[in-house]
Amino acid sequence: MYQDIINKLPYTKPFLFVDELIRVDENGAEGMFTFSEDLDFYKGHFKSNPVTPGVILTETMAQIGVICLGIYLLGNDFNTDSKVALTSSEIEYLKPVYPNEKVSIVSEKVYFRFGKLKCKVRMFNAKDEEVCRGTIAGMVL
Repeated sequence: MYQDIINKLPYTKPFLFVDELIRVDENGAEGMFTFSEDLDFYKGHFKSNPVTPGVILTETMAQIGVICLGIYLLGNDFNTDSKVALTSSEIEYLKPVYPNEKVSIVSEKVYFRFGKLKCKVRMFNAKDEEVCRGTIAGMVL
């Protein structure tokens, strides 16, 4: 079932940041992603000490915590013609994420109405330390 949700995501590599979904229900989602050292953005961010850009951390949280949940909530109403759009985000970054780190993302639905989904989302590293947290909202068009 969870692989079906991943397959419906409107992304492909190298911009797919979902390796695995662990839980998706009407209240939230949980999944994982490993930032492989060969991802292109590490080549220039930063020269001698590569760090995952905050915008990529936000995107990963959005894909797992909001878009996967939205696909689940919409069920058969989500199809190949569906478009998704980020409408707002407010993220606090607490720790860096380095190449080859595996992160887990946990979201909690705040509301889902009129096609708009807002979630509280948190990211943790392999040591279960919180990496970043915030709220992300998006909608299906």
